[in-house]
Amino acid sequence: MTKPVLEIQNLVTEFPTRNGIFRAVDDVSLTVEAGRTLCVVGESGSGKSVTARSVLQIVDNPGRIAQGKILLHRHHTARRQGNEDDIVDLAALPPRGPEIRAIRGRDVAMIFQEPMSALSPVHTIGNQIVEAIRLHETISKKDAMDRAVELLRQVEIPTPEKAVKRYTFEYSGGMRQRAMIAMAIACNPSVLIADEPTTALDVTIQAEIIDLLRRLQQETGMAMMFITHDMGVVAEIADEVAVMYRGKVVERGAPLPIFETPKEAYTQRLLGAVKQLDEPSPRRLAMRAASPPGATALKVEGLAKHFYLSAGALGLRKETFVAVDSASLELREGENLGIVGESGSGKTTLGRCIQGVHETTRGAIRFTGRNGQTTDLAKLKEHELRAAWREIRMVFQDPFSSLNPRMTVGQIIGEPLLLLRTHSKQGLRKRVNELLDVVGLPQSAYDRYPHAFSGGQRQRIGIARAIAPEPRVIIADEATSALDVSLRIQILDLLLDLQERMGLSFLFISHDIAVIRYFCDRIAVMHRGKIVETGDTEAVCSNPAHPYTRSLLSAVPVPDPRQRGKQVRIRYRADTESAA
Repeated sequence: MTKPVLEIQNLVTEFPTRNGIFRAVDDVSLTVEAGRTLCVVGESGSGKSVTARSVLQIVDNPGRIAQGKILLHRHHTARRQGNEDDIVDLAALPPRGPEIRAIRGRDVAMIFQEPMSALSPVHTIGNQIVEAIRLHETISKKDAMDRAVELLRQVEIPTPEKAVKRYTFEYSGGMRQRAMIAMAIACNPSVLIADEPTTALDVTIQAEIIDLLRRLQQETGMAMMFITHDMGVVAEIADEVAVMYRGKVVERGAPLPIFETPKEAYTQRLLGAVKQLDEPSPRRLAMRAASPPGATALKVEGLAKHFYLSAGALGLRKETFVAVDSASLELREGENLGIVGESGSGKTTLGRCIQGVHETTRGAIRFTGRNGQTTDLAKLKEHELRAAWREIRMVFQDPFSSLNPRMTVGQIIGEPLLLLRTHSKQGLRKRVNELLDVVGLPQSAYDRYPHAFSGGQRQRIGIARAIAPEPRVIIADEATSALDVSLRIQILDLLLDLQERMGLSFLFISHDIAVIRYFCDRIAVMHRGKIVETGDTEAVCSNPAHPYTRSLLSAVPVPDPRQRGKQVRIRYRADTESAA
């Protein structure tokens, strides 16, 4: 029998609002055991992260723990003292007191979702790990730095002796997450809380992070509370699953019964959405059967984008970073073309070059407008691109940072129309209200601000802004990656509805293979700036030709607990053009 390390009993965490008290966590009880992983799943706003933050007493103001217990069993301390157990109620400790500060990082550590904002940008990675170690242990700075190097080696960061001297911005997304894991395990915690640690990562890095956490758990016996909305990850690592909805745990149990015979309606809807994303959209297939893609709307030929970086003590030496390398693709009328690849493959840079955000180094971007005229966008100056910007629009990844918090929804959606001077003041309001209807938002949203809306609603606002000038092509850059699975289906179906209604073509950039398979007709796979494979989505996903594509697909977690451990990972080696 495994021992409980963390017990959450009848926890209630509240936030006072103008309209009264909001219970973000409502009578939640959970147990995390040594050497086992509890996966907490649910949509955005279900209370997953607030529950995790409550454990460490780091709930954002003005939130507070109103009732309940959070019992930490410190078995190692009890053994030293010769006692049966040493139990601390974390909920009873003052949030700013020395007792809880001594526990954070030493007994209970946390990995946050976004490592860029969780790590200091002005201190080296090594100094940040050293600080975490010396906060809890009496050890010299040199010995702490030696341990920091060893920790970076343990999380498989290359050349750790040099890596400790680098800053956060010098690390890739996957390396930042590894550095945060190194910091979290620095004092051998008995409980590790991972709050969406792989959401912003592509599938290959996600697979590596999951393998790393699993190995560390086996070596140290730590308990892990893993918060995620990726059911494939849950099927891969969970020993127990807790499903949260509106602040409550609505279902709890072993992975297999949860996946195969869910009892609660919400769990059934959640898993239903996962199964939907496992197949091509029936709506899309019916649309293509009725109206196949037409003539070429956009053709990219030999596109390259180089960034020139200063190097050396005085910045006199110039180095060239090749972000996009001779990329060619074609997007037809009414077609959805997916661009996939890991972080740093050049997907976003390619999209920004097409829209004119970045100047191209060489190559052609031939765009055919609604008037039938074809223009090479790569040759146009910024003031000449304004007409193209009306017909090529972008939906961004983050529905929170991509909307101006000081503008109302009406101003945000109407801004492109205002700049194009296509509507009078009265006509503008009427058009914005029409767009709100189209994306499924109430007209009462017009005078409200973005903070009043959920993530899915904010993405609808961003989509309304993108379609306002009636474009021909939309570049969707990770447009659903910040959303939970049920919201992804809603947004993708909304985009298909808009496509049928407006005759849109989509260039859909994503690292989520399931989303690409559901939404896209064809797929282009990018690796280190090059497009290595292009073809029909089902053909590429079912029978990939390039070894990198095979590697990418082998890293996708399967949302089926019965397949755990059966999937063979293929690791791609670019230097030898082979897989191992």
